[in-house]
Amino acid sequence: MEVNVSIVLYNTRRDFAERAIRSVLSSPLVKSLYVIDNSPSPNFPEAREYDARVEYILTGCNLGYGRAHNLALERSIKEGVAYHLVMNPDVYFDEDVIGACVDFMEKNLEVGLLIPKVFYPDGRVQPVARLLPSPFHLIFRRFLNFGIFKRFVEKMNKIYEMEFTGYSRTFEAPFISGCFMFLRVAILKYAGVFDKRFFLYCDDLDLSRRIHRCAKTIFYPGAKIYHHWTRNSYRSFKFLLYHIWDAIKYFNKWGWFWDKERKLINRKILEQFERSQEIMVS
Repeated sequence: MEVNVSIVLYNTRRDFAERAIRSVLSSPLVKSLYVIDNSPSPNFPEAREYDARVEYILTGCNLGYGRAHNLALERSIKEGVAYHLVMNPDVYFDEDVIGACVDFMEKNLEVGLLIPKVFYPDGRVQPVARLLPSPFHLIFRRFLNFGIFKRFVEKMNKIYEMEFTGYSRTFEAPFISGCFMFLRVAILKYAGVFDKRFFLYCDDLDLSRRIHRCAKTIFYPGAKIYHHWTRNSYRSFKFLLYHIWDAIKYFNKWGWFWDKERKLINRKILEQFERSQEIMVS
């Protein structure tokens, strides 16, 4: 089974980009690696010298995360490859990871999107599988995580980020992090690719939700990767504004406080754990 991969750069640290590219190219299952450079000037044109499978695409402007990945996703759909991996340039992994993802998808044909277990470089587990957020989730997590609200936010996060699972078994989640989205290309024909209205944030949330409507979206701990996760919106006011604006576009599209589908999806996901008494939801 062939896999195409896309990585989007924007003034990316060279050591990050090199490690991500070498991780991808370590797998013989990779047919093409698209390195899409949104930087104002060439960030890493030497990428094409690593391997004949690498295609370096300089966009000439910052198209945004999802819109740049769409350049590669649309090629994968046209070529009819089985799988496409969307990944961040600050991700790295061992050579067997892509093969493990393919094996799982081949054995579970109802799965349209998969993410493996993700670690910070220091070994801590990252919460990369989540429920669909309401505006309250984003507001409280980002702006009210202190003082008298902190205990409430921590309790809310345990459910929203599905911490109660321990990230130790395979489970379904409707929101998969965009740092590593292993996609069944055939599903994209129904769900579509990234919505170009989103610039940098919520595009993974939006795509996960659309795929979840027609296939399973799965966390799979049988493979593991590492992700630096710089969390720019917590360190830069400009990126915070990007995050807020993309969140507004997401809730305008799907609904703000009266999103009935969100409630039904989250309830269905949590019920599988309630039945096994792993979580109690009021």
